[in-house]
Amino acid sequence: MKITHYGHSTFGIEVQGIHLLVDPFITGNEKLESKFDINELKADYILLTHAHQDHTLDAEAVAKNTGAVIVSNFEITTHYENKGLEVHPMNHGGTWSFEFGNLKYVNAIHSSSFPDGSFGGQPGGFVIEGEHKNIYIAGDTALTMDMKLIPMQTKLDLAILPIGDNFTMGIEDAIIASDFVECDKILGCHYDTFGFIEIDHEEAKRKFYEKGKDLMLLEPGESIEL
Repeated sequence: MKITHYGHSTFGIEVQGIHLLVDPFITGNEKLESKFDINELKADYILLTHAHQDHTLDAEAVAKNTGAVIVSNFEITTHYENKGLEVHPMNHGGTWSFEFGNLKYVNAIHSSSFPDGSFGGQPGGFVIEGEHKNIYIAGDTALTMDMKLIPMQTKLDLAILPIGDNFTMGIEDAIIASDFVECDKILGCHYDTFGFIEIDHEEAKRKFYEKGKDLMLLEPGESIEL
C-alpha cells in the first residue's frame, strides 16, 4: 500500500494497482503553488469524507477525467450522480467489499455542506482493510468515543488524523484518538493550509514521540509505503 500526500487532507492511495484519491482539494490550495496538475492524477475511486469545499473541490473534475467512482454518504453521492458521475453511496456503519479491499464508513463529528450551502449529509471517515494493511482515514472530526469501536474489529497499521485544531482535533486530542484506535503510527493532515490551522511541526512530533507514537508530516508529493 503506497500513500501519497497532496496537501491538506488529500491523499492518493495505491492498493494492488488500484488508485484511490481521498478528499481532492488541490486547485484551491494556495500552499501548493500549482505543484500538481489534477489532470495527471490517477483515480479509480474517489473517497469523500464530507462535502466542504476543502475536501471536494476537485472531485468532479478528477472523476470526469478518470471515470473514477465517487464513494461517500448518500447525500454527497446523490449530488454527483445528478451530474452524471458514477457513484457508490454508503452510510455510517456500512461496509462494502471493493476490489481494493473492504471499506467501512465510520462516524465523524463535524459539519458537512457544499459551497452553495446545500446539505452534504453527515460527515464520516473510512476504514480500509486491504489484503495486507489496514488504515483509518478520520476525515475532519473532533475526538469521539466512537473511535474506540474501530480496533474492536480492525487492527490498524496506520491512522490518518487531522491535527490542525480550530476546525478539528488538535495535537493533544489526536494523541488521545491514537490511543482510542490503538494505532501508534499516525499520518497528520488538515494543518498549515490556512492561518487558523498552522502548527509547530517539531512540537507536534515531540508530543507524539513523548507518548511513544510516530507522527509523520509529509510534504506535498511525498509518499510512504506500508
